[in-house]
Amino acid sequence: MVSKKLTVADFFCGAGGFSEGFRQKGFDVVFSLDNWAPAKKTHDLNHPDCQCELMDILELDTIEKIENIVPDTDIIVGSPPCVSFSGSNKAGKADKSLGIRLIKAYLRIIAVKLKKGTCKYWILENVPNSGKYIQDSYTWEELGLPGGKKIAIEIPVKGILNAAEYGAPQTRKRFVCGNYPEPYKSHEDKKSWITMRNVQKALSNPLDITHPSKIKDPVYGFELDSKNLTDHFYDTSVADYEWMRSKRLKEDHGFMGKMSFPEYLDRPSRTVMATMSASTRESIIFEAIKSNKQTGYRLPTIREIACFMSFPITYQFEGANENTKYKLIGNAVCCKLSSALAEAIAKAERTKIQEYIPQKIIKSSFDLTGIKRSPKVPKPRAKDARFAIPIPYLKIKSFRVELSNTDSEFSKGKYVWKSKVHYGSGKSAKVAILDLKKLDKVLFSNKNFSTFKKDLENSFKDFKLSARELQESYVLNGKSKVVSPDKALELIRKLITKHYTNQEAVSIENKFIEIERAEIPLLTIIGAYACGYFVSLIKN
Repeated sequence: MVSKKLTVADFFCGAGGFSEGFRQKGFDVVFSLDNWAPAKKTHDLNHPDCQCELMDILELDTIEKIENIVPDTDIIVGSPPCVSFSGSNKAGKADKSLGIRLIKAYLRIIAVKLKKGTCKYWILENVPNSGKYIQDSYTWEELGLPGGKKIAIEIPVKGILNAAEYGAPQTRKRFVCGNYPEPYKSHEDKKSWITMRNVQKALSNPLDITHPSKIKDPVYGFELDSKNLTDHFYDTSVADYEWMRSKRLKEDHGFMGKMSFPEYLDRPSRTVMATMSASTRESIIFEAIKSNKQTGYRLPTIREIACFMSFPITYQFEGANENTKYKLIGNAVCCKLSSALAEAIAKAERTKIQEYIPQKIIKSSFDLTGIKRSPKVPKPRAKDARFAIPIPYLKIKSFRVELSNTDSEFSKGKYVWKSKVHYGSGKSAKVAILDLKKLDKVLFSNKNFSTFKKDLENSFKDFKLSARELQESYVLNGKSKVVSPDKALELIRKLITKHYTNQEAVSIENKFIEIERAEIPLLTIIGAYACGYFVSLIKN
């Protein structure tokens, strides 16, 4: 058994998730690099013996610069920023050029160290979608270094690894490539996965006035005096308008599947994002419990998401506010995935695998404990904000009815509102705009239609907005006293529910819509009529 510690360099080190995993297994993390000051401060705080450089990796564009700044290490790890490749960024259609440049900059360093013979193992971690943009090999020319078309680096191992299978309380799937031995899946059986409930039970309720004297780490099992637990005992409650929007996007998204609201606790967390939000589909939202009663909904605390990322409860995050700390954690590598990779390398090298040792706590300069959150109020939207939202909870057999302003020419001051019927999702989705008079004829014989129509007309009898004024009411985001498009859709849904209960299975023969379906759900046609009627009232 070799006793010498293997050395590690961590690029795009962020909060230090990669470094922490290797530290846990007894490796010596001697160098790290990031271009964001809070990341460097966090890495310095938790890994004080490591030389951490604050600089842009793109500056390391020559062999000389690389050799002058980057020390020789046995292992190089790195997690280039994933925002370019993330499926949540512009539905996966974001510009990939910067992300590809950063990956090449990282590979450039590895290629230099491989040629020198000092680097034995290397790992690159990123979102699954990034794998499509990483080649099997790169020439020196492609990496921007002397050497022409000769191969500078080959990538022998590629795969998708799920952090939950390595002991993290999060089903975070990541593309991992490089030269490394296969890590052991300590939690391959889903029954052994650490859940959000396990984390919450271990940390205790952050909203309780009293809490246990000792807190047990839900991932590593050691105990800590609760007075030393940072970034947890504070209020993360969210405003009603925030969680209501999130609930709608999760349960009634126009073309994506249903998600749980609030979170189903008996499973690991979903992927923790880098942006803290309570009003998106990706938001992680829990019930807010005070004195054993639900008082609303809340976001996870910083300590909770740190545990989801398998950071020990002693780990500190150096940020001046909650948002910065959230970004540090959401951008990190799961420590348990990193430690599994480190252990695999240690076994391959026959070096001693260290038992877990908690770090000495040196608290960050800003602890969220006791911080009170000011209730958020809706901010006005941009004047050209787009609106394309279906009638709430009226998605039936892949049909939905949408109120939309996306055909507007905002730059010319031309506002256009339309009622559209959508069928299917993605690029293959079909869209049709129905004629109100044709719908009236189709529904004329329906026994409930006459009373529904009268109720609809009465509900909107005072509506007298122009297309521009309706846009302005949407832009004001709840601060307008007149009818907004959101409120109009909610009212339409209430009217449909009032007059057409338990009729989702009823369909009408399709002779009036340019979508290749033999039948259309009755409630879709009712919704299209109601939405079309509302549009007909809008003055141009």
